[in-house]
Amino acid sequence: MRVAMIGTGYVGLVSGTCFADFGHVVTCIDKDTTKIDALNNGKIPIYEPGLQELVAKNVDEERLFFTTDSSDAIRTADAIFIAVGTPTRRGDGHADLSYVYAAAEEIAGLLEGFTVIITKSTVPVGTGDEVEAIIQKTNPDADFAVVSNPEFLREGAAINDFKRPDRVVVGTEDDKAVEVMQELYRPLYLNETPIIVTKRRTSELIKYAANAFLAVKITFINEIADLCENVGANVQEVSRGIGLDNRIGSKFLHAGPGYGGSCFPKDTLALSKIAADAGSDLKIVDSVIEVNTARKKKMADKVVDFLGGDVNGKTIALLGLAFKPNTDDMRDAPSIDIVEKLQSCGAKIRAYDPASMEEAGKMMSDVLFCDGPYHAIENADVVVICTEWDQFRALDLERVKSLLKAPKVVDLRNIYKPDYMLSRGFEYTSVGRSY
Repeated sequence: MRVAMIGTGYVGLVSGTCFADFGHVVTCIDKDTTKIDALNNGKIPIYEPGLQELVAKNVDEERLFFTTDSSDAIRTADAIFIAVGTPTRRGDGHADLSYVYAAAEEIAGLLEGFTVIITKSTVPVGTGDEVEAIIQKTNPDADFAVVSNPEFLREGAAINDFKRPDRVVVGTEDDKAVEVMQELYRPLYLNETPIIVTKRRTSELIKYAANAFLAVKITFINEIADLCENVGANVQEVSRGIGLDNRIGSKFLHAGPGYGGSCFPKDTLALSKIAADAGSDLKIVDSVIEVNTARKKKMADKVVDFLGGDVNGKTIALLGLAFKPNTDDMRDAPSIDIVEKLQSCGAKIRAYDPASMEEAGKMMSDVLFCDGPYHAIENADVVVICTEWDQFRALDLERVKSLLKAPKVVDLRNIYKPDYMLSRGFEYTSVGRSY
């Protein structure tokens, strides 16, 4: 099939590349000429394991193309995906749909023959209705169907998530559109991946509900971690003890400094606003938003307390800046709030992240970005583990100890075992464990 993917951000680029690898001919469209030029020269604008190689393979095999000119790709497409950004709108917390609606207007005047238009972006309930209305108003003779097909990609594991998903959600009541979607996802259909066909509005809500539920799990275990510290329990053992219950599951039960990234903060806030506008306040989600926002700054307080209540003039080595490992995404990363709070207390920050320092440099000031973890640790008063990159688990601890002014570690991701660290002569604290 011929596919047009509008938007070459995280979702658009990963989805377009994977559809091409399924055997479809995909043209990714973006108005950013710098980004398209880079992609056409083999440069990937995001960090995602395996994506560079998969893009190169499908470009070489002439199934994947990049352009700023949408006209030919849209006219010849069997399916057009809208995968543009829906950031939080300034002032009211709602999702900003201006890019989605602009894409719909652009598509409308170029349609030829029956075409399925698919919203891949995370959008509020009813957005598909608006996209449909825009196209009908702009081009009353157009033969088309609007489908909701939300993405469930995890940064750092997106290719596997696309090719081996738990499910595919398709929101439409148009039979021809269902046939097109089944053909697009045929490799998954043949592998018996569940494909849930439902109403468009239901599909739109599934995405928000899924992300909000995962945010609830993260926030729940973070609050249990605080309780563990106060009563002498171990949050990792609590997580294991409840996660082995199949009704609960073990994923997203890892205590830490709070959630961040491009999805959970934006989507929980948008869902809260959608619910309030509909007269169905989601008090659990509202509480999650409040608790998670406070938790990030609370992690900075943990560092201050560990250093005796005063960090003025002290040097703190921060390992990990991205909101999670295997990505360069700094959006709403806990490190931003942690650094800001520590700097306000007079601390000097030395930092290292394997992938996100360029992005971090746009968001943080007066931070010394270092060449590697040992460079960051050199002459610091404490090491703070903020992101659980694998390379931080394998640090030479004797070398770490020799570089520090004092052997002190604040482990906000619980990547080390307390007994081991204490036996190696470190002063050590983590999240949700008391010793």
